[in-house]
Amino acid sequence: MEKAFVRDTLAHAAYRFWQALRHQYGRKPSWLKGVFALAAFVGEYKTYLRDGGNPNFRTSANYLYPCLADRTAHTPIEPVYFFQDTWAARKIFALKPQHHHDVGSSAMTIGILSQFVPVTMIDLRPLEVELENLHFQFGSILDLPFAGGSIESLSSLCVIEHIGLGRYGDALDPWGSEKAARELQRVLKPGGNLLVSVPVDCQCRVYFNAHRTFTREYVVELFSGLELVEERYVYGMKTQANYDPALGFGTGLFHFHKPSSES
Repeated sequence: MEKAFVRDTLAHAAYRFWQALRHQYGRKPSWLKGVFALAAFVGEYKTYLRDGGNPNFRTSANYLYPCLADRTAHTPIEPVYFFQDTWAARKIFALKPQHHHDVGSSAMTIGILSQFVPVTMIDLRPLEVELENLHFQFGSILDLPFAGGSIESLSSLCVIEHIGLGRYGDALDPWGSEKAARELQRVLKPGGNLLVSVPVDCQCRVYFNAHRTFTREYVVELFSGLELVEERYVYGMKTQANYDPALGFGTGLFHFHKPSSES
C-alpha cells in the first residue's frame, strides 16, 4: 500500500513538472532553461521541508504547483492594453456618463469600469460571470441591437481591426472594419462620445487572420461623421500625442464626439 502511494505521488509530481515546463517554457529549445529552473525548484522545495515548514499548512508532493517563470527583473506588462485601458478609464471617469456601452473590449477592463459607472457589454460570446452594474447583451458590431442615435457613451477597444477576418469565428468580409465603424457611428447619440483603438502603421495592411493596421488618415476617414477630440499613440513602452508612421507598428487611441446638431 505504501509503495503504491509513493508511486502515485511521484507520478503526480512528475506530471506537475511536465505541465509546468510545457505551459511556462513552451517547446524546445526553451525547455532547457526550464529544466534548470525545475532543478532549482526541487532544491528549494527540499530546503523548505528541511526548515520544518508551518504546522498550520499541510505540505505534500501531491500539492506541488511549480511556477518557474515568474522571477523577472521588471513587472511583466502588455503595454498596448495597459495604456489603452487606463486611457479609456480616465476618459469615462471624466465624462461621467449615466450608462456606458462597450462592444467587444476586454471583459476584465469593462468589469472594472462597471464598478464606477453602469456598463452594458455587447458581444457575440456570452459573458459567463455576474457582477453588479455589469450587464451583457448579445449582439454583433455589424448589427448592434440599438436604435440609431440612442447610445450616450460607447467604446470598442482593439476590436474593429479583427472584423471580417474570421479569427473569432465571424464571417469573412474584406469590408468588415468599415462596416463596424459605420455601425458604431449609427448608434451613437448626438452629443455622445466614442472611444476606439486600432493598430496603426505607415500604411493600411491586412495581417490575415490576426488583424488589420490603419493609417491615421484612414481612421479619421472611417469616422468622418464625428469630431476627433483626442488621439494618442502607443509605440513600445511609451505613448505620445503624435502619429509617426516612421515608428512603424503601434496602437492609436481615439476619442470621437458626435455633434449635437447634424447637418
